[in-house]
Amino acid sequence: MKGPVLELNNGVGMPALGLGVYRSGPEGTVAAVKAALADGYRMIDTAAAYMNEAEVGQGIRESDVPRADIFVQTKLWMSDYGRDRTLHAFDRSMRKLGLEVLDLYLLHWPVPKRFDLTVESWQAVIGLMQEGRVRAIGICNSAPDDLRRLIDATGVAPAVNQVELHPHFAQPALQKANRDLGIVTQAWSPIGGVNRYWRADAARNDPLSDQVITALATKHGKTPAQIVLRWQIQLGHSVIPKSVNPGRIHENGDIFDFALSAEDMAAINSLDRGERGGPDPAEVTPEAFAISIED
Repeated sequence: MKGPVLELNNGVGMPALGLGVYRSGPEGTVAAVKAALADGYRMIDTAAAYMNEAEVGQGIRESDVPRADIFVQTKLWMSDYGRDRTLHAFDRSMRKLGLEVLDLYLLHWPVPKRFDLTVESWQAVIGLMQEGRVRAIGICNSAPDDLRRLIDATGVAPAVNQVELHPHFAQPALQKANRDLGIVTQAWSPIGGVNRYWRADAARNDPLSDQVITALATKHGKTPAQIVLRWQIQLGHSVIPKSVNPGRIHENGDIFDFALSAEDMAAINSLDRGERGGPDPAEVTPEAFAISIED
């Protein structure tokens, strides 16, 4: 296995490094999953809304790695919030993945404007975990207030909060809140890719072209992406970089043979601009992202 294993708040171990498959097409997803597993990755992140759960399952079955050694996580889409819809959506995801037990089930967005449905879904996934159908549960894109509201409503804290996090949007207050609540921070777009595919001013906002990052890459004989991923790991985060290129998949995982100094870490921390690249979770609703998941 590449990298450390993080202990979640219910004692389940989760690999710190995983493969993300957001925006990966069907054929590319199968090949990427097989390449990542062959390269030593042991965690795969997908979602119902990515429309590639079946291909993730196929890649796992076609690999030489036993299912028991692979940590698989997927996400519930907002259009399926509410108790009964959540349970139906979970069964659909498991059927597409071809799995009996899921390692981590995540609510994709907090939807604070309809938080009553978010709480209903959270109660439903708590039940799935109690039944042994899910080993751990979490949420994505949640602010500290969302997390506390969820915990206050149900008494159960998420094991993971998967959020946009990279050097230009480091969210230090959210990092601290997650730590204080015993929640693992998992970074989506961990090297700032969201600034390349979501924003028009990509060149100015790409952390990989930042002079501090490129200088550290030269210093350590690594690529800028490896520097940023190493920074994430040393912060104690889980990371799920996306790629369908076997060479890039290997590169993203080749970050455990060096360490950043305290000064290196501080230099990267100083790059935080507080500028979000992706959507503002406070404004995300099912209507704003009208995705329907087919059975």
